[in-house]
Amino acid sequence: MSRRWVVDASNVVGARPDGWWRDRAGAARRLVAALDEFARRTGDAVTVVLDAGEPPPADRVEVVVAPRRGRDAADDAIVALLAERGGEGARVVTSDAELARRARALGADVEGAGGFRRRLDAGR
Repeated sequence: MSRRWVVDASNVVGARPDGWWRDRAGAARRLVAALDEFARRTGDAVTVVLDAGEPPPADRVEVVVAPRRGRDAADDAIVALLAERGGEGARVVTSDAELARRARALGADVEGAGGFRRRLDAGR
């Protein structure tokens, strides 16, 4: 059975201190490429939400840029997606406790960003 993932990009990128802050656009491209491979391998639906910037190209992943800027912009965009599409059957990837609480209130499961990052890295 396939799963529907909603990924908080900043949390997953930030889960590995590899110098991503020197090239945020490059970090987003690398994450989307890893998520594309994950979606290909698993057959799962994946949506990734970025805080800002140009959405990197993706074959299998829906890339969403938060429609507003500022604190919690991506979190609010994730909650809006869950409210619109339904939280049941979705798994939100984040390490943000407040976003996790809001996602669970909408019926979604939550997986920590660090654990998911290790899952992506293991699939390579």
